[in-house]
Amino acid sequence: MDIDERLQDYAEQVSSPHEPLLAELSDVTARELGSPQMLSGPVAGRLLELLVWIAQPRRVLEIGTFSGHGTLSMAAGLPPDGRIDTLELDAKRAAVAQSYFDRSPWANRITIHVGPAGESIDALEGEFDFVFLDADKTGYVDYYEAVVPRLSQHGLIAADNTLHGGGVLDDGDVIDAFNRHVAADPRTAQVLLTVRDGITLIRRV
Repeated sequence: MDIDERLQDYAEQVSSPHEPLLAELSDVTARELGSPQMLSGPVAGRLLELLVWIAQPRRVLEIGTFSGHGTLSMAAGLPPDGRIDTLELDAKRAAVAQSYFDRSPWANRITIHVGPAGESIDALEGEFDFVFLDADKTGYVDYYEAVVPRLSQHGLIAADNTLHGGGVLDDGDVIDAFNRHVAADPRTAQVLLTVRDGITLIRRV
């Protein structure tokens, strides 16, 4: 184990652990859907919860539900009138997520939309107060361009996996292209946090 992995383990040890429902969801995800590395995990999940708790968004948009771990993490930080629209292309993943939403205290505040994310974004009306971007990496620039004009005055985007497992240091990496696209955009200000696989926070200026 190298030092980076040990530090990741340490961060998890001293961060608040999974709630029991999220711990169960993590196990079910690994067993039934595979790709457990796609889960937000307890550290990133707690970060999302705290960001939502600080921002107090009434309307959250999540692009890329997977099994709903990030969704439920954010739901725990919602204000009383907050709700989440979450977008997922894969019906099997959406069904797993919905089954855990239904068991949570926030079932009536989460709506999952199954289908291409771009079409779902276009079908939703109004502004977004908080956007969590964690879908197909080749679509990041398009999703970004779709939501930036629709951010509320104090709206925030959190884009996940913006270190791309270190791939951002390689020529032609799709997430490096996204990062540089955002960095060159005069409409926004951003910071890349080296939490887990990187989370970039973006706001309009």
